[in-house]
Amino acid sequence: MMSISLFPVFVIGLFGSVHCVGMCGGIVGALSAAPALARSARPFPVPVRHAGVKRTAHLNVAAYNLGRIGSYMAAGALAGGVAGARTLSALPSLQLAAYWLANLMLVALGLHLMDAWRALEWLEQGGRALWRHVQPLTRALGPVGGPGKMFVAGTLWGWLPCGMVYSVLFTAMLSGSAASGAAVMLAFGLGTLPMLLSLGLAGARLRTLLQLRKVRLLSGLLVAGFGLAGVARAVGGMPSWLPTLCISPAGVPA
Repeated sequence: MMSISLFPVFVIGLFGSVHCVGMCGGIVGALSAAPALARSARPFPVPVRHAGVKRTAHLNVAAYNLGRIGSYMAAGALAGGVAGARTLSALPSLQLAAYWLANLMLVALGLHLMDAWRALEWLEQGGRALWRHVQPLTRALGPVGGPGKMFVAGTLWGWLPCGMVYSVLFTAMLSGSAASGAAVMLAFGLGTLPMLLSLGLAGARLRTLLQLRKVRLLSGLLVAGFGLAGVARAVGGMPSWLPTLCISPAGVPA
């Protein structure tokens, strides 16, 4: 297993999750509110306790994110296991190429967040189109908006195309084992958790705030900065503190 710092991966998930507003925010908000909407649509008035609806919404959002992060970890385990330490050691050129690609995708993601370069737009469109075909699979999985259904929805959503997830998956691949790959994606998933929990519970108000130009600019600059730090490490001549900001393991040739 290669040594890899999980803190930068967590921070990328934390600030890069502004990117999740368009991709995930709507579906989380809609599904978490589904129990209350279903009750209000009944033909006869049914007393609804606000605390009960709120508790159900919390369970739904938690279940969705548990499924989503579980899928990230499974993908990380697959990536790290397929490209194990022996394979990477035997193919240093592949290792270096994956390192460059991971960091350049972070730069592209940062520019995407800043609306400076929409290079990842095709992935976002593909993810939304695929979700329209996947979402009907949840209809036969229990009551509207129930935690079980939300868990399945989150699990399915975790496998949809996403530039941010893919950039971190390359780091999971470079980690050298299934266990470390899963750990990388767990750190990333936990970084996205505060934003996705808030989006599920606060809904449209938070989405409006996160679409502000200055918020997206700050988040994009930070995410792109991690990618540029990795590129600087690859070309050499970096200051001694820079490797602490790199998402890829020290074993990658520079």
